[in-house]
Order: sequence, then structure tokens, then C-alpha cells
Amino acid sequence: MAENALIDFTTLESGMDEKAAAYRSAQPFPHIVLDDVLVPEAFDKAVGEFPGIKDEFWQGYLHVNETKYSNTQPDTWGPTLHDVAEEFCSPRFVAFLEKLTGIEGLMSDWTMDGGGLHQTLRGGHLNIHADFTTHHTHQNWARRVNILLYLNEEWPEEWGGKLELWDKDMTACQGTVTPAGNRMLVFTTSFDSFHGHPDPLTCPDTVARRSMALYYFTEEEHAVRRSTNYQPRPDESVTRKAAIRADRTIVDIYDRVKRRLGISDERIQAILARVDKIRRR
Repeated sequence: MAENALIDFTTLESGMDEKAAAYRSAQPFPHIVLDDVLVPEAFDKAVGEFPGIKDEFWQGYLHVNETKYSNTQPDTWGPTLHDVAEEFCSPRFVAFLEKLTGIEGLMSDWTMDGGGLHQTLRGGHLNIHADFTTHHTHQNWARRVNILLYLNEEWPEEWGGKLELWDKDMTACQGTVTPAGNRMLVFTTSFDSFHGHPDPLTCPDTVARRSMALYYFTEEEHAVRRSTNYQPRPDESVTRKAAIRADRTIVDIYDRVKRRLGISDERIQAILARVDKIRRR
């Protein structure tokens, strides 16, 4: 392994036929969980460089369907985090994803549209959803694959925060992924790849659920746009279901306006936060 290696490609690329078969047959949608993706030294450095909870570059997404923060500016990240993201955009890693998923012509996205570094604090959540389906700038880019690399030093079970994977009819959770450090989830983006961690985190106030997310696209002549499709769980209250659906409608309107007029995320998040505050009264 090269002296300055960040990703353990030797382990990642071993047994590709078995991994690809497992990925494509996974339920409720194609996915795989891979541990020890970064070499230990790179993981330790990446964790050490992860921005603090109150870092100035965090942007809040604080509304009914999610309470999390993101940083989509790699130039503000530490050198190891920056270089890890570059490796995830490299031809070798993209080729690995193509072999794993069976999707040809994948393109990485250094603009981090919807991706980047994410943190969720105590009490935070992300409702069950399927992701938006086309790039906001390159609207003929169809979103096809997600990767989530967890960057938590520790994550005890009692803190919650497991990512739930739901069936396409939203009748039952069919799997969970604990956000353990150096663990990566890879999954196919589709209209019904429903996932999220909807219950409030119970981690200490000084700890965040931390990850790096990158998305991969294919260029399509007629890419079908759909905004993030939040869904209530079957046992949610009537009031809660109504709030989730109303918030989803606002997000969809914002998605359309953002694409046409370039309105900033900060403005829409302020509107969504006000709606959430009214709902809580």
C-alpha cells in the first residue's frame, strides 16, 4: 500500500464479484455496508480535522423533516478530509462504484450538491425520505448512487441515530445501519430508496453524528426531476403526518424555484424554520 494512501483500495476491491452480487440483491433496495474504508491513520486524521460543532461554515437545515447541518465547501476542510473527498471523486473509486453497482458512466460531483460534511446534534433527526433525483446545476445529471462515510470516534447504541432502510411502500423498516466510525454505506438512488434516522438523537450535547456524503450521477437526455420525498412512518400521529407532508410540499416548491431563480439555501431554510416554529406553538 502506498505510503500516503487514504483509502484501503486493496480491501475495497477484493471479492468484487461477491460484493456486487450482495449489493444488487440487497433489500429493500440495492446497498452494501463496508467497514474500514480508510486506512487507520487517514481515519484518525479525518476525525481530528472534522469541524467543531460551532464552526462558522456549518449551514443549518432546520425544519420539520430534518435538523442537521452541512458544509459543502471542501476548501474550508482540513487537508485529510479534503484529500479523502478527492479520492472519492477519483477515476479509481468511480470505477469501483461502477463495478459494485452495475451502473456505467457514473460521474462524481465536486460541487457537493446536497453532499459534503454533515453533522446532527442531540435531539436532531432526519425523517424517512428518498433523495432528490437530479443535480441542481446540471439538470440533465440523474443522481444514481450515494455514499455515506461515518466519521464518529464512537457511537454507542443508546445514542440512537441508526439509519433505517424502508421498503418502497413504507410499510416496514427492513434494515438499519449503525453510524460506526470508518463505516461506509453505498446505495442506489431511486424514487423509492427510503431511508433516514427519524427519532431524536440522545447523544451528549458535546457530540455530533458525523459523516461525509458524496453523490454520483449519470448524464441523461431526459432526467426526471423530483425533490426530496419525505415520508411519514405508519405509526406517526395524524398531526405529524400532516406536518411532514406540508413541509415536503414547501421543499418541493423551493426545489423548483432554486433551479429557476437561484434562490439561496439560507433564505429557504429561514422560511422552513419559521414554519416549524409555528407548528410547535
